[in-house]
Amino acid sequence: MMSNTVLYDHPGPRARIRNAVLTVVFSIALLALLWWIYRKFDEAGQWAGALWEPFAQSNTWMNFILPGLGQTLLAAVTGMVLSLNFGIIFAVGRLSEHWWIRVPAGVVVEFFRAVPLLLMIFFIFFGVPFLIQGPVSAFWAVVVGLTLYNGSVLAEAFRAGIRAVPRGQSEAAYAIGMPKSLVMQHILVPQAARSMLPVIVSQLVVLLKDTALGYIVAFPELLQRGVNDLSANYGNVVAAAMVIAVIYIIINSLLTMLANWLDRRSSRRGGRTPKVTGLPVVPQESGGAVSVATPGTN
Repeated sequence: MMSNTVLYDHPGPRARIRNAVLTVVFSIALLALLWWIYRKFDEAGQWAGALWEPFAQSNTWMNFILPGLGQTLLAAVTGMVLSLNFGIIFAVGRLSEHWWIRVPAGVVVEFFRAVPLLLMIFFIFFGVPFLIQGPVSAFWAVVVGLTLYNGSVLAEAFRAGIRAVPRGQSEAAYAIGMPKSLVMQHILVPQAARSMLPVIVSQLVVLLKDTALGYIVAFPELLQRGVNDLSANYGNVVAAAMVIAVIYIIINSLLTMLANWLDRRSSRRGGRTPKVTGLPVVPQESGGAVSVATPGTN
């Protein structure tokens, strides 16, 4: 039997030919664009060996790239942990039955989603010291800004995921006497996190890339150290930007692979059927036959 979906029909012979032709045309156009970019950079001398030679030296990696990468990963991991907790807490708050919890949680989420992240980092670093009468480090200015913005986006993702869980799941839990806190903790939030995993991973990738905005407060992350500081010493800003871009691509690809592995693992666990063993053998009164009692029967 042919299995057709509602949103997609399998292309016919003419459509397959048309798709193949368009693929070839766009591939040629892309190769032509890449060749044009290569020629322009070559005419400007950006492929000169002197500009790329610093990346073959250990001092470049030890003094610029690796320290910046370490700060980027530290800020990203800290921001990811705090953002996930922020998102779960405020998603549950927005779903609260009490208006005095639901309304403030909604105001917080909508406010921090609307404020640009760059402006938020700038205000935390330069404005908050006037309120607390003390300095704020560049690291925490970046981390707090990432947490407030990405946590608010994740809160909406978690809220949508919780609402997408079939209502029968929570109704069955309430029927056996589980309080709402346990229903959220053990039933709704885990299922929502599993279903919204692609959205969560996409937002965490965005968070990792947004650490580059720390340059506004001179946070020594990968972009600041690997492009600005390195090119100031060697005058190779284009080469440095290409190398740092490749590093970002590798890190984000590894994060996506980790998320896919977690998704496959959770799917295998969720699809397992518990094995029932040790069923009692109940003798029948007539004929001496025996039968196996099944759970839930009298």
